[in-house]
Amino acid sequence: MSPLRVSVLAYPGCFASEVFGVLDLLTMATHVAAAHGAEEPSYEASVVSPRRSVTASGGSRVDVSAVRPADVVVVPGFELSPAIDLDTTLAKLAPETAAIRAGAASGAAVVSICVGAFLIAEAGLLHGREATTSWLFADRFARRYADVRVRPDQLVVTDRGVTTTAAFSAMYDFALRLVREHDGPRVARGTARVALLDDARSSQAAYVDPELLPTAGAGFSHRVKRWLDQRLAARYDLTALARAFGVSTRTMLRRFGDEAGETPLAYLQGARVRRARLLLETTDRTVASIAGDVGYRDAGTFSGVFARHTGRQPSAYRSAFRRHEPPENLLTRT
Repeated sequence: MSPLRVSVLAYPGCFASEVFGVLDLLTMATHVAAAHGAEEPSYEASVVSPRRSVTASGGSRVDVSAVRPADVVVVPGFELSPAIDLDTTLAKLAPETAAIRAGAASGAAVVSICVGAFLIAEAGLLHGREATTSWLFADRFARRYADVRVRPDQLVVTDRGVTTTAAFSAMYDFALRLVREHDGPRVARGTARVALLDDARSSQAAYVDPELLPTAGAGFSHRVKRWLDQRLAARYDLTALARAFGVSTRTMLRRFGDEAGETPLAYLQGARVRRARLLLETTDRTVASIAGDVGYRDAGTFSGVFARHTGRQPSAYRSAFRRHEPPENLLTRT
């Protein structure tokens, strides 16, 4: 079987780690496959660009080759923040979007890492497709590309030959999936173990930090949120909530929904889950005790709500995210 040709598209400002992360994992997979009896390398990997030279984010120079035919084209992410003019950034990358479009037209599977999804959307490849990207920028992506069905909870989404992934480490989730499809589950499992990677992740929901998300809502909804935050353990009563703010239940739902984009109950459930996540990460309290603390008398009901929001049962979440004090400060010198 011929090696799978994988090209990573480097461009000015891209994350160098995302250029080489996938390639390094494929190198590991090649060694694992050889240990299991494979006689030839499974992958022919290269870093390509329509430019003669590329300086990645942080000033790292990246050696590139000319764009060539490939079976898979990988598009890494780039530095994105509220201060960055996205229109200007993407306009400067017109040669890259043209290369992505040409690769897809030639039959290559196209894959984005993190906010590389913006580039393949600019290339017109996500029209009418499902896609994901970093949870931090999923709303911004959805507003810019209204014709894309955004799945912000997913780590990897493939729709008709175009694959998008969530933030940074999701490049490894994609790479392991590629190894699994090309070399089989045995090599994929072995590669994950060599690299100390979790090969069973399916959602980025558990990693969302609401404090980093842009705040939605205006004055009325903010006051309602504060009222609900102060009563997490209380039974939800829409009539009492509306009475507290001097409005009808219908007006409460309409005004809160218009400003916050969700119902008061949906916000309350999210707030309860956020509080529960903190308690699971930082205390030894039982799941039942935490459930009661955030307003659920039945631990089973709480677990169901928690799993819908985070993609994990409370006990599994605690195992993955429990905060332990390091035995020694890494920067302390004796």
